[in-house]
This record gives sequence, structure tokens and C-alpha cells, in this order.
Amino acid sequence: MTKPHSRIVWLLLVLIPVACQPPSGDEAATLAVSSEDAMLARADSLELNTEYVLPPGDALEHHTSGFAKILCSAIFITGLDPDFAAENIGYFTSPYDERAKVTERVIDRENQAVRLTLPSGVVRAAKRFGDQGCVTLPIGEDDVYFTPSEVESTLPDPATQYWPMGDVPSEEPFPDALDLEKVGQAVDAAFASEEGMTAAFVVTWKGLLIGERYREGITMHTPLESWSMGKSLTATLMGVLIQQGVYDLWQPAPVPEWQTDGDPRAEIRIADILRMSSGLRFRAPQDPDYDPDVGYADHHYVYTGSVNSFEWAATRPQQWPPNTVGRYRNSDPVLINYLVRLGVEGRGEEYHSFPQRVLFDKIGVRNMVMETDPYGNFLLQGYEFGTARDWARLANLYLQDGVWMGERILPEGFTEFVSALAPAWEADGRPIYGGFFWINGNDNYPIPRDAYYMAGAGGQYTIIIPSHDLVVVRLGHYKGGRPGNEALKNALALLMEAVPEN
Repeated sequence: MTKPHSRIVWLLLVLIPVACQPPSGDEAATLAVSSEDAMLARADSLELNTEYVLPPGDALEHHTSGFAKILCSAIFITGLDPDFAAENIGYFTSPYDERAKVTERVIDRENQAVRLTLPSGVVRAAKRFGDQGCVTLPIGEDDVYFTPSEVESTLPDPATQYWPMGDVPSEEPFPDALDLEKVGQAVDAAFASEEGMTAAFVVTWKGLLIGERYREGITMHTPLESWSMGKSLTATLMGVLIQQGVYDLWQPAPVPEWQTDGDPRAEIRIADILRMSSGLRFRAPQDPDYDPDVGYADHHYVYTGSVNSFEWAATRPQQWPPNTVGRYRNSDPVLINYLVRLGVEGRGEEYHSFPQRVLFDKIGVRNMVMETDPYGNFLLQGYEFGTARDWARLANLYLQDGVWMGERILPEGFTEFVSALAPAWEADGRPIYGGFFWINGNDNYPIPRDAYYMAGAGGQYTIIIPSHDLVVVRLGHYKGGRPGNEALKNALALLMEAVPEN
């Protein structure tokens, strides 16, 4: 099968986090279609004559794999009721309508496992493996292909440390320039829509906690589904390795599968991958010409296929030259995570505890759960669970230019790199993506254009606004993503009135 080219006009709706809303009005819609046609024509002109091979397996079995993992994580990591989770959590790898096709659902609390049976008799199962979270098992298997690792934080009890290294509130008075009444109104606005299902909302200004609220049953210590915010975490781990001298941002990516003489993929730089412009042939529902009738998408398969996700991504052929076409595809964060593993293990260190040792312990994060495929590879393109406060800590690292308490954790210029418009996306006329961070280049949110943010499906956002020294975290249950996004916009507008510009 080669070059699937259905011209389905798709205006960047919320299959992924809302980063670009379609314009309103007939004239604006016509312009959008025209712009998208031009973007597709440009991609066609650059496309290489390489073969596309569909991911193997049955789509319903893949959907049910995603459903089993989502239930397992929701129940045994977040602590949600199974029926609530089945109704409201994680449609991304498990579409809502496909869930009704499951004929039997078994929740094994003793072994922290979920088993789902389909009419064909096929069982898809997911099980928690300690600190590596819930893993979807291959069909017919009851164990993973790696030895789970225990990940321990060296940090003391958070109740004994002041924010941000702990949970004790600062005793410093808030500056007079801060309008606390407006901050309160912003928090109210974030929770105003019951349909929005906002679960957590945290605001920091100049590093100080100024606003915070949680949905009933959720606390500051509850790890919540975060989805593609993990891509920004992936960028951070690569940034740490660059700062430590393991990699250089502009070097060709040393992916082992690309090192054969004449392989065009050897020209793909680490920076190109971080900018979602590797050019690999890897179908995703976010592609402007995506045709679901072609078959199951690679973008989902690296979650649900129970395969070695690193190997699958690394063996995809080149579709475009690197740094020419921007596409939101999970091939790229999967490959950066592959490089992270190669870099860590290449110097003889333990892989699964690496993020805790080199990043989380330094910024006060204790309980981030990062899940893997059955081969122990982190699936940080979206399978991670963190608290709102922990995402705020990570965002403040960026707000402080990668320096935390005097220690440089990220290299100089890295914050600027991830928050700058990626050239391939600019060439496509879409000023919305940087380096595994979204940017506010189309004024989608009522905040300055210098803002950039982590975003995950179903309404997960961590927003960094340098011009106001502001960080805003909004986490919610997936079903409420659309109304929750509108509530977030209202909250942001109020925060712009509450917090003075630098």
C-alpha cells in the first residue's frame, strides 16, 4: 500500500487537545479550506515515493486494549469508580461507542488487573506493574517482557517542606499588585460548567500558589490522566540529557535503525523530531488528509498494539524530508523516548528511575506515574499520570529558564527553543507548534502570544505565560473536554485582569 491520499477536509478539531479552533462564518470557512488545500498541495510536492504498511491486528481488539489500560489506570492509579471511568475517562485510545462491544468486564482488585472480553472471545487485559503503572498485555499473555523497577523519591515528606518543594503554603504575603478577588473569580470560572468536569485547577504567579481547587473526590495528591502533556515531559528529559552532554540538540538523531549507509532517515536531527517534523510515514487522526477507512492509525497503535513501540516508530519509512512538513504524530515523541533510553542505559544507569533521579527529585515531584509498553519502554507520548501541582512545578522550571534553586537543569536556550514556532509548521501556515509544546500563535486563548503550553486530549493543559510570570494548570475528565476548554478560556481572561504584566 502506498501514499494514502484521501482529501478529507479536517480543520484541526479536538481529536487532540484544542490548539486551533475552526473559524466561524462562511467567508472564514472558505479561507480555511483554501489554506488547507494549499498545505496539502505543498506536502504532496515534497512527498517521497516510499511504501506505507498498516499496523497489523484488528481495530476493535486495539480499541479494547486501550479501554483495558484506561480502566486499569483510572481504578488503580487515580482511584476512580470503574463505572465512572468507563463513562468519562480516556476516549482517545478507546472510543466511547466501541466500549459497548465488550461482553464481559472483570476488575481484579487483588492483582490490580482488568480483563475485557469481546464477542469473538478475545480477551484484552491490562495490569498494574508497580511504579511502571498499568500495561496492556499482548493477547494470550499474562506478564510483561521486562523486570519492573521500583522507583523511589529521595525527597522528604511534602508536609514538611514549603511549596514548591513540598506542600506547606508560603508564609509570604501576596503583593498588592495581585487582584486576589479576580483570581478567585477565575477559579470559579474554571469550575462553572458542570459538563466541563474540571478535576483540578492550579495557578501560580512568580512561583507562588495563588489559586487552587479540586473536584469532589480529587485532592492535590491525586494523579490524573494527562495524555499528551507527556510529550512536553519527554522534551524535558531530552533537555536534561543535552544539559548533561549526552546529546546535542542539532545532531542527527542516533537511532540505531537509521545507521545503514544511504538511509535518508540518518539526516533527521533531534531538533526535527522535537518539532514534530521528522517526516516519518506514520498515520495520525490529526493529519489534514486522514482517512479512517484506510485502517488503524499508527498514532494509536503505539499505545494499544502491545508491541515494542520504539521499534515500530524507528522502522517507519520517510514520507517527507526532515524539517519540511509539520505533522502531529506520535512517532516523534516515541523516538525521543527511545533516544532517552539509549542515552541512559548507554552510560550504565537504570532507565525507569532516571526521571525521578535527574528531574523530579530536583523540583519537588514525588509521585508521577509513567507507564510503559510490554517491553518496558516509556509511553510518554500520553500514558502518564501526574497531579496538578506536579505539572505546575514542571511549568515553573520552564518559567525560570530551566534553572531551579540555582541549578541549571535544562540547557541555556532550551526554553526558547521549545516555545518558538517550528519552521515546518510555519511553512504550513500553522503558527501553533514549537518543540513538543503548543504555542498561542493564533490567539486561540485570551492570553499573550508569548504563552506556550503542554496539552493533552480531553482537556489537559499546563500553560506558561512568561510576560505575566504565570502558570495555569487545568486537568479534567475526558468527557468534559469541550465545555471544559471554554471554561478554561473564561478563567484565563479573568487571570489576565488579576495579574499584572511584568
